[in-house]
Amino acid sequence: MNAERSRGGTETRDNRENREVCEKRLEGWVRAYGTAILRTCFVCLSDRQAAEDAMQETFLKAWKAMDSFQGRNGAGEKTWLMHIAMNVCRDMQRTRWFRHIDMRRALEDIPQGVASVLPEDRSLLMDIMSLPDKYKQPIMLYYYQDMTIEETAEVLCISKSTVHSRLRKAEGMLRLALKGGDCYV
Repeated sequence: MNAERSRGGTETRDNRENREVCEKRLEGWVRAYGTAILRTCFVCLSDRQAAEDAMQETFLKAWKAMDSFQGRNGAGEKTWLMHIAMNVCRDMQRTRWFRHIDMRRALEDIPQGVASVLPEDRSLLMDIMSLPDKYKQPIMLYYYQDMTIEETAEVLCISKSTVHSRLRKAEGMLRLALKGGDCYV
């Protein structure tokens, strides 16, 4: 009986130490990637409150799945977290209320510390936010999060050649929009 209590006490201590290690790891992720994830969620969702909720949900899911993270195929923490964030944003976009967001108000709601939008950048950011998701997501990950083509492909679960072609298509759409044409080609 005493051996069981002793062993039980050790297991509790091991669990507590493991939890503390996980908490420190999560805190490091929040410090290192929190702003980038919030920025990406905001551009995907065009709503400050929804982006903050998505960021929290991303870290909650990462916390729950932390033991399963192993950096598959050389993927880093940022790639894994961005993959979770993109999935959370997709899930949120499927909700009924989400289809009624006014994109013109989106830039006014940018969370503090996420981005300072200069007047000359405002038009470009609005054009990026108005792109269809399949073009907006690679632009955000590649240009704004400084991810490689390979990392972007892994986050979006698409091939590298598809990332490359979507980036070129999105760039063409943005070029047309900046010249005064319609963003959707």
